[in-house]
Amino acid sequence: MLVRNEQDIGISEGKIVAFGENLSGTAAHEVDAKRLTIFPGVIDAHVHFNEPGRTDWEGFATGSRAAAAGGTTTVFDMPLNAHPPTIDGPAFDAKCVAAGEQSLVDFGLWGGLVPGNVDQLEILRDRGVIGIKAFMSDSGIDDFAAVDMETLRPGMQRAAELDLLVAVHAESEEMTRACMQRQLAVGQTSVHAYLNSRPVEAELEAIRRAIDLAGETRCRLHIVHVSCGSGVAIVAEGRARGVDVTCETCPHYLFFTDEDMVRLGAVAKCAPPLRGADEQTALWQQLGEVTTIGSDHSPSPWPMKEGSNFFNVWGGISGCQHLLPLLIDGGNLYQSDITRLTSTAVADRFRIAGKGGLQIGKDADLTLVDVTAEEVVTAESLHYRHRHSPYVGRPLRGRIVRTLLRGQTIFENGKFSDRPRGRFVRPVQP
Repeated sequence: MLVRNEQDIGISEGKIVAFGENLSGTAAHEVDAKRLTIFPGVIDAHVHFNEPGRTDWEGFATGSRAAAAGGTTTVFDMPLNAHPPTIDGPAFDAKCVAAGEQSLVDFGLWGGLVPGNVDQLEILRDRGVIGIKAFMSDSGIDDFAAVDMETLRPGMQRAAELDLLVAVHAESEEMTRACMQRQLAVGQTSVHAYLNSRPVEAELEAIRRAIDLAGETRCRLHIVHVSCGSGVAIVAEGRARGVDVTCETCPHYLFFTDEDMVRLGAVAKCAPPLRGADEQTALWQQLGEVTTIGSDHSPSPWPMKEGSNFFNVWGGISGCQHLLPLLIDGGNLYQSDITRLTSTAVADRFRIAGKGGLQIGKDADLTLVDVTAEEVVTAESLHYRHRHSPYVGRPLRGRIVRTLLRGQTIFENGKFSDRPRGRFVRPVQP
């Protein structure tokens, strides 16, 4: 369901200035679009590059190159896993410097909402954060605490006053903790025990609660990594009754099930966990109600994935390099669907001007793809600091040939630009 682009794109000063056949004299230089499919550069709104503080897990240098190799030209980095987390002005400044010095792609930064930092939200807004991220369950990181209602309600209220988007990891801490304790009480620590400890109902309960609070406070809300079709349906219902709520899902929920987590083990551990085939089918059916697809790239050194107790191994999937190829390969998606979910709707929801689509006046962020080529994902082909991913061994149709950021080639046929080119992007204030 993909089509090739039988036209050229003219570029001047990093912007798209013309479309047509055999362009001449209208641009500083031109990109020949024949024989390949052109997508707008992917905006991955959910990555964990873990810098500063945990650069040994990933870092902007390696993470941004993996993103560029997958056709991504802009990433939004999450506030946790970095140390210190991005919950105040100085932490934001430190991360922005690290990204500016090393990132090959453009970047935005999420701020965090944790107990005790509501007074920092205006500072973070003024710094230019994409939005504020909160965990409704244990984050797994000691210095990024989960929010209770005594934090989330005033945090959302303050965010509404500041016109800040709030994103939530929606799982009920009460339900997941109780389920986990029941498993541990009978000595169960396997992958099956982990799956049983994080039921769909815990996700749905948290989604409902967050939407109710958003309606009460008039806060803009984005539910990240929704794992199930029933969760997306609740978001759609909330939106229908006037709540400003959207949601994201991730490729691993679209292409893996809970049986794959059992088969693959810790390399496929994530939270919320992979769901059963029925929920996956429902997720595909509800994809029209999903606003964004992000990778939720959450890497770690391999030793953190080892151990017999599945509760203790690190929960995170490495996947930013294959966000676009997975969507091209699977699901019979139209090119327009992929573009909406990975570019245009992302820019619109997060108010990023100048990006998100192949239009005159937009940044010339382009991804050229040979949609007929098939490659098998190998560990050697990964550009992460730690070369593991649940997609290793998977054949994918759709090879990223070239990635351009503001008209400049940053990746082509396996080779990268020799210097960082990424710039900080921030939301437009209405």
